Amino acid sequence: MEPRQNDPKHPQDGGRPISQGVRIGHVHLKVANIERALGFYCGVLGFELVVRVGNEAAFISAGGYHHHIGLNTWESRGGSPPAPGTTGLYHLAILYPTRAELSDALRRVIDAGIQLDGASDHGVSEALYLRDPDENGVELCWDRPRDKWPRLSDGRLQMFTRALDLQSLLAEASETQKEPRMDTKYGKRTAD
Repeated sequence: MEPRQNDPKHPQDGGRPISQGVRIGHVHLKVANIERALGFYCGVLGFELVVRVGNEAAFISAGGYHHHIGLNTWESRGGSPPAPGTTGLYHLAILYPTRAELSDALRRVIDAGIQLDGASDHGVSEALYLRDPDENGVELCWDRPRDKWPRLSDGRLQMFTRALDLQSLLAEASETQKEPRMDTKYGKRTAD
């Protein structure tokens, strides 16, 4: 039986769309160890610690927001990542405002010795894929301006997956991004 349009059991088939002003506010991750998670998200990626609740939870952000990422051990202290073949989070995406900022993120990942799972040009965006210490998928990306998004002849959006030229991305880094960053082992500010 084909689903009917506007059927509440099949909302993808119609109905009123969500407001265009809606945004994903934050993601909250279950982690095994708060210190290790903070070493990655603050130490490597450069997020700022906003609030910490002992060894149970931490809330981190970019640019002074209350939190973009929550980390907790409430149900996961000392735990293992989910086994392959199970449901759950595929990845969280961290959107950088410019290609130069994504280039800086790539440099941070390389400097920390973290291996990439992949690097893709999707036409609308460029993305780096990696894993945090708890094996959560992390996408670091930037969106091209909307007027540069590839479109089909009928105007529909055309997305694809092609290899991302990492050398070209690294060349994008500007000198203005040579700011002190957190040392991943000790959580201290260091100069590049």
